[in-house]
Amino acid sequence: MSQFFNSIKPNIIDDEMVQKAIEEKCPENLGDLARKESMNFNAVTELQLCFKSILQIDNMWPLENLTKLQLDNNVIEKIEGLESLVHLVWLDLSFNNIEAIGGLDTLIKLQDLSLYSNRISKIEHMDTLQELQIFSIGKNNLTILEDVVHFRRLKNLRTLNFSGNPFCDHEHYTLFVVAHLPSLVYLDFKLVRGSTVRFLHSLIGKSGNSILQSLCFVPALGAGSLQKSGSQKHTTAFVEHLNGSFLFDSLYEEDTEAAKLASLPGVEDLLQAYPSWFVLVCKNLYNYGLEEYEKREAEVSKFYKRLHEILTVKQEESRRIISDFENRNQRRLDEICHARSRDTAESKRAQGKEDILQLWDALMTLEVLVSNDLEELLQDFKRSIDVIASTFMENIKGIYPFPSTQCRDLENQHHEKLMEITISTLEKADKDELEEKLPDDVRRLVTDKNTIVNAISMSHNIHLRKIDKRESDMLCNTYQW
Repeated sequence: MSQFFNSIKPNIIDDEMVQKAIEEKCPENLGDLARKESMNFNAVTELQLCFKSILQIDNMWPLENLTKLQLDNNVIEKIEGLESLVHLVWLDLSFNNIEAIGGLDTLIKLQDLSLYSNRISKIEHMDTLQELQIFSIGKNNLTILEDVVHFRRLKNLRTLNFSGNPFCDHEHYTLFVVAHLPSLVYLDFKLVRGSTVRFLHSLIGKSGNSILQSLCFVPALGAGSLQKSGSQKHTTAFVEHLNGSFLFDSLYEEDTEAAKLASLPGVEDLLQAYPSWFVLVCKNLYNYGLEEYEKREAEVSKFYKRLHEILTVKQEESRRIISDFENRNQRRLDEICHARSRDTAESKRAQGKEDILQLWDALMTLEVLVSNDLEELLQDFKRSIDVIASTFMENIKGIYPFPSTQCRDLENQHHEKLMEITISTLEKADKDELEEKLPDDVRRLVTDKNTIVNAISMSHNIHLRKIDKRESDMLCNTYQW
């Protein structure tokens, strides 16, 4: 900061600066009038004080009707002097040197606040900003991701920007924010995906209960969800429409030239062999998908089983601890009632207080053990699922002997053979050497080499797009799962 201050002279907001800013904002004729007559500060609703080297906010009380205030690109170190601006709706304090959030308690109408590019390290003192809809605090020094929970109190908040803060590097940053702020529409300039919100709600519940509380209900719900009917199984395995000729048939839905080309000599035999090979590849991929589905489901079932075991054991232990305490406490109450002296009763009461503290310690220790066991379980589950899912996706993309890359190979081979037959037919047609008479629409198609090559290439591209789309759907569905 010292080096920066050596190059510029810090300013404090005063009447002269405000007057000049208002005059600059007014049209030229009104600016002259403002200089001649005393300015009515109450009439000012917007004020821009950017790039003024302002160090301290002061003398703002006459501008009590301001609704928009720009103080960006200054050297402000503290949010202060804004108490009287109770009608403020829009406030920009970005690109300053502010180290802490404060001085905003009276700005209850504020809807848009920017503290982008400052030195703030903690989210605090924002509870009164109940009308806030847009808040930017990117490029600061926020390191504690859990501070995001404070924004749950701001029910109207829809747009948040944290980009550039240290905690954004956290592995589960986005999921954590969206989980705790389910009403967000935009996060870090990106639309919050509805699928992400629904997924997180399914884990932690819309009420915001802890994951531990939600997991207590999972075994009862999970057992039924794991049993898929036969009609749903292929969809859950991400290989729907691959157990027959559906994908192959879809290649030709938009291919208007295929039927014409089938009339060419030699193409009919080619088209008879092509579907059987293509459908066989799809069938193999379908069977592989079902095998991987069974692996995933087995891993999920194992997770729920282990989860149920952990919770059952800990719940039984907690019941035993509480039951032992209640028995001791009842005996102690009886002893106090029948105590022959005050000292004896007081001694028993002291023992009871100590026993309560011991109960607290025992239950808290048990809760920590539950938390640790669940964390270990979740990490093991994540590692196992990551391996299964990533292997499946890699195989789909080309490692396995029969993924969609084979579909592409078959299509490419078919395209090459079709092109050879067509070019050969074209040459024979030019020499009038064709043994069979071609239909008129086919003859028109083969009259020009460029026309026929373009038609076949277009057909080929349509087929490849269909194959690529099917692979993309499988990968996306697996990733979302």
